[in-house]
Amino acid sequence: MSTENTMRAIGQTVLGGPEVLKEITLERPSPRPNEILVRVRAAGVNPTDWKHRATGGFLGEPPFVLGWDVSGVVEATGIGVAAFRPGDEVFGMLPYPFGHGSHAEYATGPARAFTRKPAGIDHVQAAALPLVSLTAWQALTEQAGVRPGQRVLIHAAAGGVGHVAVQIAKSLGAHVIGTASAGKHDFLRSIGVDEPVDYTSVDFAEAVRDVDVVLDTIGGETGLRSLRVLRPGGVVVSILPVGSDAFYEEAERLGVRAVRMLVDADRTGMEAVADLVEKGALRATVARTFPLADAAEAHALGDTGRTTGKLVLVVD
Repeated sequence: MSTENTMRAIGQTVLGGPEVLKEITLERPSPRPNEILVRVRAAGVNPTDWKHRATGGFLGEPPFVLGWDVSGVVEATGIGVAAFRPGDEVFGMLPYPFGHGSHAEYATGPARAFTRKPAGIDHVQAAALPLVSLTAWQALTEQAGVRPGQRVLIHAAAGGVGHVAVQIAKSLGAHVIGTASAGKHDFLRSIGVDEPVDYTSVDFAEAVRDVDVVLDTIGGETGLRSLRVLRPGGVVVSILPVGSDAFYEEAERLGVRAVRMLVDADRTGMEAVADLVEKGALRATVARTFPLADAAEAHALGDTGRTTGKLVLVVD
């Protein structure tokens, strides 16, 4: 039970499967200069959460509280914060990877990691957007420079990053090709995919040609093989930052570009995302919501790799 000075959170003391996640009580954090304290209303769950739960990833050994997506209400502001006041509804991504901690009743983060929540969506919708939308926005605009009329291939286009990347690419005027199993093709068309590709029945590297930009959300051989579908001067942007040097070497041999990136907290990007939401050009598909206490169940579903869209924890 939380009190005025404590809060509920989902933590772990060992690495492992979803069962290592437990509801715990922690001291409620206080915002430092240029930070805000957010009363979390909803928090997205992403593949990076279950990967860190199982392996430690960038965070090393637990204990830790996971979660980067957050939507909620400003509870308090630190010294120097001018953009927000208590009571403001905000959403954003805590700085990746070391700003984690949104799977809790309260979270602190830099004020510049947040922007105001669009009035037309609720906290669940807002919490589903930050990490995946910032990833897609930074990949497609900053790294790839997508322009109207370009052909963009998005792998796992029905997934968390993929389905928002499709919508962002369409907003940039691109012709979008998306990979997913055949059962998800109607969904892909509904969000704007021009050419669905069933990766289970055809080799995308043979079926797709003359692509300007590939967004690789899978990594490994997928990124390497994607280089073959590019036009001269095209680019594969992988959001998986590790892998062999063959990715870069093959790109150089083919006369194309290969980029690996990590998402970075960014108010300008969040404002662009909010603008797309307000224009009706971007909406997250929420596969399922869970109470905070059922985070382990959300992780178990995420571990299957079969969800369409996003999973979200709701904090009462």
